[in-house]
Amino acid sequence: MSVAVISFGIFAASQVGTPGPANMALLATGARFGFRAALPFVVGVALGKQLIIWPIGFGLMELAETVPSVFVTLKWISAAYICWLAWKVANLRLNTDRDLVSAAPGFKAGLLVHPLNPKAWAMIVAGFTNFVTPGTPALQATATIAICLLGAQAIFHPMWTYAGDRIAQTVAGKPAERYLMLTLAALTVASVLYVVL
Repeated sequence: MSVAVISFGIFAASQVGTPGPANMALLATGARFGFRAALPFVVGVALGKQLIIWPIGFGLMELAETVPSVFVTLKWISAAYICWLAWKVANLRLNTDRDLVSAAPGFKAGLLVHPLNPKAWAMIVAGFTNFVTPGTPALQATATIAICLLGAQAIFHPMWTYAGDRIAQTVAGKPAERYLMLTLAALTVASVLYVVL
């Protein structure tokens, strides 16, 4: 009775490190507000995933089996929200003079990203269903999944945010800026559609 920690760690890194709604939000936030100003948002995004992991680990999966319509509805509401965020990213213009930019989204805004992210739900459910041996105590399984994902997020989320900051310094105010923002929005929508369809 255990969790396949190494296999799940590799899976977690591949999921957390690749493009998805959260990473696109982190990239866009880093680009718009700068790496340092975005750090409270980064911490919120990382801890927001814990708001999903623990309820799933302690029985939310059973609710999904008895009332599947709740999760179908949640999936589509989440997808609509992420698509709305993608639209905002597509229309966002970078500004390297950050003194003129409004305040960066903070910790509380970051907490909402993963609970409304279909990729996060799919990743966590896959973790519990594919890497946890049946009969493993809920606390052990949930803590292991939570620690592995938080570790991957501690590495990759700041990297995505910093990449956004560096990209903004390179393309802000140039013709490539519009194409970059449209590409980020398209990747966000594609990652959501991949999960929900």
